[in-house]
Formats: sequence, structure tokens, C-alpha cells
Amino acid sequence: MTAKASILIVEDDAFNVAMLRDHFDSLKEYEICSVTDNGEDAVRMAGERRPGLVLMDIVLKGRMDGIEAAAEIYSRFNIPVVYLTGDSIDMDKLSRVKMSEPFGYIRKPVQARELQIVIEMALYKQKVDGERKEMVAELLNALDSIKELKALIPMCVSCDKFAAVNKQKGQ
Repeated sequence: MTAKASILIVEDDAFNVAMLRDHFDSLKEYEICSVTDNGEDAVRMAGERRPGLVLMDIVLKGRMDGIEAAAEIYSRFNIPVVYLTGDSIDMDKLSRVKMSEPFGYIRKPVQARELQIVIEMALYKQKVDGERKEMVAELLNALDSIKELKALIPMCVSCDKFAAVNKQKGQ
């Protein structure tokens, strides 16, 4: 059986939190690991609990808004963030949102099916990105190994061709 993906909800409206809890009751493949209403606690909880994904309201209580919290969570812990918002986004805010590298965006009120689709896409993208990073690291290691081996193979300095290794006696 596959483990449930844990979700950290960062939302400062109690009605929206209740609605999300109801949605997650019907979406059995996910579990809510924690809920908070401010960015500072969200960053701390993400570090402590290491959820599979964070649902982040953009406008939050406290000195840290959701965009700043999301950017810090992703850069420090590599945890994907999906934004939740009921507000329209102006171009300045959109620029900040893009810079935080979100894995999705959902407008409130949230619908269960849309929530499921966006979460699935974000988790899949995170998995594929991780696999891609591992593959690049393996390829770079292989390239370093090839460079080391090349240095051990006798080469003709003037023509850059392999020198004959199996020279017969007397030739």
C-alpha cells in the first residue's frame, strides 16, 4: 500500500480550513499533517514535519505573507507549494509568485476535484524533477570518470590518437 501524501495547510480563514478538511476527508490518498495561519509557523512546521506538499494562502496574518513563506519553504526544504487565493493578483504580486517557483495555483472557493488534480500534478512534477536531478548528477559523475580514464590512456601528443598499446616485439 502506498503511503498517504502529507499536506501542510497554511490558511488564515477558518471557513476555508473547514472546507479543505472536508475535501481531504473524501480524498483518501492525502492526510493533513498540520494547519497554521501564518508564514513564520508555516516555515517552521515545514522544516519539522517535512510534508509532501504545502497548500499556501497568499494573504496571511503576521509579518510574512504566503509568497515569502512559500519561497523560503521551497528553497530551504525543497517542498512543493500550491497557492490558494481568493484575491485577484496584480502584475507585481504575479512577479513575486513566479519567483517563488510554485507548483500550482487554486482559486477559492476550492473544489475537491480541482484540488485533487492540482495536488497530483504538483506531486508528480516534484517526483520527476527529483529523478531528473539525480540523473544529471549521475551523468556528471560518469563524465568525470571518463575524463579520469582518458588521462590513463596513452595518446599521441601530435595527432591526438590512441597510441598502440599492444605493440608486437621487434616492430
